[in-house]
Amino acid sequence: MANHDETAIEQEIRSKRLNAPRLTPKQIDEQIAAEYVVRASDAFKDAPVHDALKCLTLCVLVLKNGFTVTGESACASPENYDFDIGHKIARDNARSKIWAFEGYTLRNSLTGRAPLR
Repeated sequence: MANHDETAIEQEIRSKRLNAPRLTPKQIDEQIAAEYVVRASDAFKDAPVHDALKCLTLCVLVLKNGFTVTGESACASPENYDFDIGHKIARDNARSKIWAFEGYTLRNSLTGRAPLR
């Protein structure tokens, strides 16, 4: 799901009629096949867990091609930990990586460069 800043930028791009090939928030979201999110301390239940893991949220986005991107969010104080906020930040961090990969792919396409094999 696109964030507020992306929505505003997308509206500005459209209002200025910038129509050259580009990526959109919708195209980025369409690359996501699955999402997994966990508080790090819950992910390592069978091992001794450091208290710092109680402040860390991890998000894994599985893309339609099977590639994965990860994002994380950490707060300084365990008392401030909130799973929903951590999830949003970790997901945004993971999703930003999709922008970079898809931008690279689009640029290769625009320049006639074949993808790596």
